[in-house]
Amino acid sequence: MTTRGIAELKKRGIAFDVLRYRYEHAAHVARAAAEAVGVPSNQTVKSVIFVVDRDAFVFALIDADASVSRRKLGRAVGRKHAEPASPRDAQRITGYLVGGISPLGVKMPLPVVLDETTAAHTELIINAGARGTLVRLKINDLINVTGATIADIRA
Repeated sequence: MTTRGIAELKKRGIAFDVLRYRYEHAAHVARAAAEAVGVPSNQTVKSVIFVVDRDAFVFALIDADASVSRRKLGRAVGRKHAEPASPRDAQRITGYLVGGISPLGVKMPLPVVLDETTAAHTELIINAGARGTLVRLKINDLINVTGATIADIRA
């Protein structure tokens, strides 16, 4: 199955590996995905949509074992207030279902902030835009394709 995220990577000529697993709803989707495909959870990225100052959305990318500091994320995008978006808003904005949300191939491009500790790896694994479908790619390619800003957003 080709997702919009995979199609975007192919279109841009970015090298990647597809990792598939059987998706099951879990409290910590990225951690469960890492376990399912046998990769380190600190190299597996969760994509979380936040609402900043109640009028804009932003992607926060951080490893499966970490949490986002709302205050640090707000500062990273020059805003005061950041709250996790509702699942309904996240799905509406990205065009992806919760559990398959990715900054790759989104309906509406959003600012992306990648946690600096997570960005220290040479490769990362991120959702490709469908439940049960991940891609492994080089960190520089992820930054280039998403236009990510690197910042300390770790709680």
